[in-house]
Amino acid sequence: MSSSEEEELGLLPPVEFICKKKKRRRAKRSSTQEDATRSASSGFKSRSSRTRVSSCPDGQETPLPSTASQPIRKRRGRDRGGERPKSHVCQQCGKAYCSAENLKVHWRIHTGERPYHCDQCGKSFIKSEAYRNHQRVHTGEKPYSCDQCGRSFSQRSSFNLHRRIHTKEKLPMCPKCGKHFITLQALSVHQRIHTGEKPYWCPQCEKRFRTLQNLTVHQRVHTGEKPYQCPRCEKRFATFQNCTVHQRSHTGEKPYGCPQCEKRYATLQSLMVHKRRHTGEKPYGCQQCKKNFTYLSTLNKHRKPRDTDRPRCHRCQQCGKAYTASGSLKIHQRSHTGEKPYHCDLCGRSFINSNGYRQHQRIHTGEKPYYCEHCGRSFSQAGAFRQHQRIHTGEKPHQCTQCNKSFIRLGALQAHWRTHTGEKPHQCPQCQKSFSQLGVLQAHLRTHTGEKPYRCLQCEKCFVTFQSLSVHKRIHTGEKPYWCQLCKKNFTYSSTLRRHRCVETTEDPHCLQCGASFSLSNQPWKHKCPDLSAEPGL
Repeated sequence: MSSSEEEELGLLPPVEFICKKKKRRRAKRSSTQEDATRSASSGFKSRSSRTRVSSCPDGQETPLPSTASQPIRKRRGRDRGGERPKSHVCQQCGKAYCSAENLKVHWRIHTGERPYHCDQCGKSFIKSEAYRNHQRVHTGEKPYSCDQCGRSFSQRSSFNLHRRIHTKEKLPMCPKCGKHFITLQALSVHQRIHTGEKPYWCPQCEKRFRTLQNLTVHQRVHTGEKPYQCPRCEKRFATFQNCTVHQRSHTGEKPYGCPQCEKRYATLQSLMVHKRRHTGEKPYGCQQCKKNFTYLSTLNKHRKPRDTDRPRCHRCQQCGKAYTASGSLKIHQRSHTGEKPYHCDLCGRSFINSNGYRQHQRIHTGEKPYYCEHCGRSFSQAGAFRQHQRIHTGEKPHQCTQCNKSFIRLGALQAHWRTHTGEKPHQCPQCQKSFSQLGVLQAHLRTHTGEKPYRCLQCEKCFVTFQSLSVHKRIHTGEKPYWCQLCKKNFTYSSTLRRHRCVETTEDPHCLQCGASFSLSNQPWKHKCPDLSAEPGL
């Protein structure tokens, strides 16, 4: 073949491809280059060393790698280091990729194309892998499980970061508080707590945040966006975490258990708060009186009497009552409209606020989270628990202005006040008899209806009031809470103790305790000694 024919075919001097993986051929590199130089000067072109040429518009020729000098493989060739050559370059940013498919995916960053759409939340993604990982948010799938602690993850990257905790890999540490973090990014975000840095701010209310995620969640307050929806009740939430916790109210799942009392909770935060009962930790302190509290809500209630400078700018247009927060005003307005959005599925009762609904649910579940350390009694409501503690502390904050008698409960003081005024606002509709307390009227109405709702579990005897049942139970338990201070004798009933203290004679009946005299023989039985009423149990 002549040189003119070779030029028409586009043949060029050979290009050497030397495999660096095989060290034994490195010694022949110099001799191979000399042979190639001789063949180029003589114009000889071997069949195995020919290369293809692509013509350019400017008349220059660009050599393309020859396939004859390389072994034929099904997969693409790799360089001497074992890495695939990055021959596909982005024309905008200059980034190079190994395959055209990777370059095509990268090109979507510049064009903004997101071909993978989520049908549930409408979010779009560039890569199919990111779309599959996002689908696990809705399905709850967590395929990556830790063998040591059993915790599961939806993404491999989160799982790999979690494994560092068990492998005891050297983790980044905060120099101020000594806390360890899995990533340097988490450490830098944590250090903003010490420095007070809040680089992200809301353009509408100018509130600042430490992380971009907190800002994104906060902006949904202004936009009203709630992208996460419960599949059962169709209730929507602003964050995925709130939606997940809400779904546990339907399933009854409580994954967090207390190792001491085996009580379980739906959220980790509720478990951490519960553990303070066992440890006695009180992390919330009042700066004015230096008193510590277990719960933040208790500290806020403690601050309310001293917090008189807060403006009550939210006023009810119907009754004129003012509140410091718009949420409190919204709950108050339900008392005028009659709206009760919280319904009990068991008994059908409705409530104005969620707090009343939660406390009511404890009646059906039997839950009593408030435990008295003195007597071991448990309570379902915090208000009843606080009133009970005053029995042990002797605190009686409610005092009568006329007789200076003190009471534990405000309702007891109001009922006592009617003894001075003679007011009896509760009247029986059948016999027109009036009473000073509503509870006494309800017990009186049972005398007309014959209802006895309180039953003894041992002898099945029924009673009109719960107090009568409690007194009756002393027969079975043998309890004698009343005692005489003179002879130290115990009695089951207070009436029996009064009879014991009073000496009934036809000439001079009197009380041995207080010395009171009586004109009739039956008066000592009705006499209530003031010293006796001050004793425990009366």
